[in-house]
Amino acid sequence: MSSSRYHSRPAALATSRSKRPAAFASCSSTRRRRRTADAAAATGDSSLWASLHEDLVGQIAWRVLAGDLRDYIRFRAVCPNWRSSTACPRGRGIVDRRFHPRRWMLLPEGHGLHPGHSKLRGFVRFFNLSTGAFVRVHLPLFRDHCVLDSIDGILLLQRDHDTAIRLLHPFTGDILDFPPLETLLRYVHPMLLGSKWYYIRSIRAASLNVSVDEDVSLMILGAPGMLQVAFATSGEQQWKVSSWYLKDIFSELSFQGKIYVVCEIGKSTGERILQIDPPELEGTEPWVPPPKLIAKCPVNKPGKISFYYLVECNSEVLVVAISSGIDRKILVYRLADLMLGRTVLMTCIDGNAIFIGGRNLCVRSKAFPILVGDTIVFYYREGHCFAEYHLSRGTLLPALDRSIIANAVSSPNAVSSPRSIIYHINTCCYRQIWNKGQIKFLGKTAKWRVKGKWRIGVNLASEAMYLFYAFFFMCWLAAAN
Repeated sequence: MSSSRYHSRPAALATSRSKRPAAFASCSSTRRRRRTADAAAATGDSSLWASLHEDLVGQIAWRVLAGDLRDYIRFRAVCPNWRSSTACPRGRGIVDRRFHPRRWMLLPEGHGLHPGHSKLRGFVRFFNLSTGAFVRVHLPLFRDHCVLDSIDGILLLQRDHDTAIRLLHPFTGDILDFPPLETLLRYVHPMLLGSKWYYIRSIRAASLNVSVDEDVSLMILGAPGMLQVAFATSGEQQWKVSSWYLKDIFSELSFQGKIYVVCEIGKSTGERILQIDPPELEGTEPWVPPPKLIAKCPVNKPGKISFYYLVECNSEVLVVAISSGIDRKILVYRLADLMLGRTVLMTCIDGNAIFIGGRNLCVRSKAFPILVGDTIVFYYREGHCFAEYHLSRGTLLPALDRSIIANAVSSPNAVSSPRSIIYHINTCCYRQIWNKGQIKFLGKTAKWRVKGKWRIGVNLASEAMYLFYAFFFMCWLAAAN
């Protein structure tokens, strides 16, 4: 076959293109002109946005920041003018409360994939309790750190080899160093059995406070055997403890730099709500003021026992009362009302769902369609399931189709996927499971498989035993007093 046929094809194609109808050629040129005009208009619009006055850009930026820090970071990335007209969160992510990622929570992955696990390749996922957004962040320092708590989205970490406490802002990378936990061992009561590490590594509440001079202080409320509140400022070498003791705590909450606790002060007086203010740093010796009695919990009806829980919801503190027994009754009050001596019941919590556990969380139901608004979600022991109590209707219904026992029986060694987000949110309420990549009530609860000798006390398997020791210690202490 002659190759001249193939050599002549480009010429033929060029001829055919040159003979294209004039109407097609005019349409093509019109489209090119339209695209050029659109590009010019877009460039003009963007230049107009970029030329906004810096004061106006600053006002818009603070409104964006009031919604979410991640939106603020994206806002600053629009153009150089917007970036130069707004404050950079890097370097001020911890000392400036406006830059705290308040509604972001570290996501427990399940399957034992704790932060720092080799399969995660240094990445950690977070999710927003208000918007339902998820984000993946590269945090390689988890190779030799474990997370103990989250304060306004700031992670409280322990460094493995020296037990130093560190605060980490997950989105800016800012880090503040605090004294090693081992300096608290001498404050654990000698009557307590077992490893003393449990009582200082098992954190019940932690709060951070920033002074006018931007000195950051950290206050920690430990396990029941640790009766004193520990505190320190960044850069110090030793933890200090309060001169007073605290016992019989039922619920605790860190809120705006303070710690609130529900305590039983006396058998006849019932539960009281105490407020622990931040450390006083002025003067020769820093100290923590004694807790203040700020409110009384409503009196239980005869024959009824209620348990009181503190939770932050829409920037205010709520008190949730859950009665015992099969016929559950749940009541919600504002702490501000109780402080004024008023017992005003709430039947609406702005469409939120409150999860009750070791750490109580408020979640926006619109962000997670499986949740029902104005409900209290908790583990219903009698029904072996997650239950949701609707405040306005007074109804108690299962939050999931299957019972927790059925899930455990069908999958004793592994957790099937996908699983409801309810399991993940509920796990965030239990620090000893949340930091291990476990899912509460699903699969086996394993010990730390790495760095075990540096993470004793953050181990879930020992929790029941140490709580047993702490219970008898508290009974002995009450009898001694």
